[in-house]
Amino acid sequence: MSTIEKALAKQKQVKTDSEQATLSANTDASDDKTTLATAANVANEVATTAAQSSSDDKETIILNGERLHERGFIYSPESAHHIQEEFRHIKRKLLNNAFGPAAKTLKHSNLIMVTSSNANEGKTFISINLALSIALEQDKTVLLIDADVLRPSLNRELEFESKQGLLEYLLDDVSALSDVIYNTNIPNLKLIPAGKSHRLSNELLASTKMTDLAEELAVRYPDRIVIFDCPPIIGVTETPVLSSLVGQAVIVVEESKTKVDNVKHAVAQLDENIAIGFVMNKTIRSNKDAYGYYGYGYGKKDK
Repeated sequence: MSTIEKALAKQKQVKTDSEQATLSANTDASDDKTTLATAANVANEVATTAAQSSSDDKETIILNGERLHERGFIYSPESAHHIQEEFRHIKRKLLNNAFGPAAKTLKHSNLIMVTSSNANEGKTFISINLALSIALEQDKTVLLIDADVLRPSLNRELEFESKQGLLEYLLDDVSALSDVIYNTNIPNLKLIPAGKSHRLSNELLASTKMTDLAEELAVRYPDRIVIFDCPPIIGVTETPVLSSLVGQAVIVVEESKTKVDNVKHAVAQLDENIAIGFVMNKTIRSNKDAYGYYGYGYGKKDK
């Protein structure tokens, strides 16, 4: 073989080796991409499974229907007739404001705060029964939030153990709002407890995070009623701030105890653009009915 022939043969061999190396590199790269894609898919599957598992594993709050019934709460359509009727009238006005023609004139019409001028006038009792009554609707869901963060009482009244809730969310101690929304054994009722007490509990109610929460609840769940069991108005400066986040307010008035001047003073502090209603609580109907119920109506504040 001549020198030229040897050179051509060597050049051909080099080209062949180069093509094989390129093919091998492309194959390796393809394998790497496949491996990466597979790894990404596995990671996504694991994350999805973990999220679903976390959601499934989160404890459902079981409410004791017999105990609720004994204590005057509405647990089912078979609850005391007069209680059902009273709250049916109350909720109908609220639902009409939330989803009827009036909704166009109210910001966040599906967000309702329940409060009173002073403590111990029965606002939590009203909040719970109102939520339970709305949950009996065929096409409505209700989220009940314990926003009375200094004196939380939902877990006490509904008899479940204290859990992470609103304060943990406002402090960014949980990763998502869904972490503190608990299902109950009543299909249309969900709860957000107050959470663990914090030295800045009231200030957190007036925070930007709370404003963002109200916006999210109003926009993300426009077909859901959200009830905030709020602190009393007098003496808690953050409660009037909360009124700017909701579309409706229910003021609980205890018969023969709450002073008219206190009610006027309390209502004057609320946002003037919200619908304001009143519930007359603890009225006496008979000797056997020491915790009878409620008058309700909307009225404009005195100018």
